[in-house]
Amino acid sequence: MDLLMIVLPAFLIFFTGYIGQKWIGFDIRSISMAALYLMSPFLAFRTFYANELTMEYVYIIAFCLILSFSLIVIVLITGLLMKATRQKMAAMILGGVFMNSGNYGAPVVLFAFGAAGFDYAVIIMVFQAFLMNTIGLFAASFGGEEETTLKQSLQRVIRMPVLHGAILGVVLQLLHINIPPTFMDAISLVADASIPTVMIVLGMQLAVIATKRVAYKYVNAVAVIRMAVSPLLAVVIVSFLPVNDLLRDVMILLAAMPAAANTTMFAIQFGTEPDLVSFTTLITTILSILTIPLVLFFLGV
Repeated sequence: MDLLMIVLPAFLIFFTGYIGQKWIGFDIRSISMAALYLMSPFLAFRTFYANELTMEYVYIIAFCLILSFSLIVIVLITGLLMKATRQKMAAMILGGVFMNSGNYGAPVVLFAFGAAGFDYAVIIMVFQAFLMNTIGLFAASFGGEEETTLKQSLQRVIRMPVLHGAILGVVLQLLHINIPPTFMDAISLVADASIPTVMIVLGMQLAVIATKRVAYKYVNAVAVIRMAVSPLLAVVIVSFLPVNDLLRDVMILLAAMPAAANTTMFAIQFGTEPDLVSFTTLITTILSILTIPLVLFFLGV
């Protein structure tokens, strides 16, 4: 029951967004863009400015890359065995490879491990956003009606405000530039608002996710990869990385998160089986009510 109480507060916030969208009907895109372009950069800046650069950053990048490319290989093999079309293969990559490390994973890490674990989660979230906006975009384009070029993808990555905030934080830290406490208080105020906002946005997105007829065998396959294979792979990967216990636990927990909500937006944008991707997001998020407490139990929380 104690483990379930770590997950339920997050779902209470999701439910708030869900009910608000069902009863009132907000412009999700505007709220989402406000969280992405105005709030999240402050969170990334504070995290990278306040946390000293160490080898842990290298291990985090290595972990994210190895996990992502391993999952891509597993998804491709699974898709080939299932004789998936190009569109369905791309949809499976979107749902199976990219976890919801931001508006779900980071809050759960905060509830489970406190502020120290949360800082690790934000660092992983920033790099995962980078991977999603490069590899994820290519996958969506590969299986979609609208194609994107390498130049367009790189331009999108360069425009990522979260990345700008992280880079600025690193630069100011390396230059040993001290920010006055009052300014840091203002930065923290916006940064602290970002997480509950994106959690509410996820609830809103779940309220409008399409549940039309989809090929359930692909949903089932992706759900298994996302919710079971991914955390098991993470356990293997971290066993080879010289990281502390807290970072190890955060990596494994984030790897067990459901499919990222942003992949639905990519699928809609490019016409990459959006119903399949959105339904996968919904199913994996519901399953996480059971699977996340199991992972926390395994981690000894």
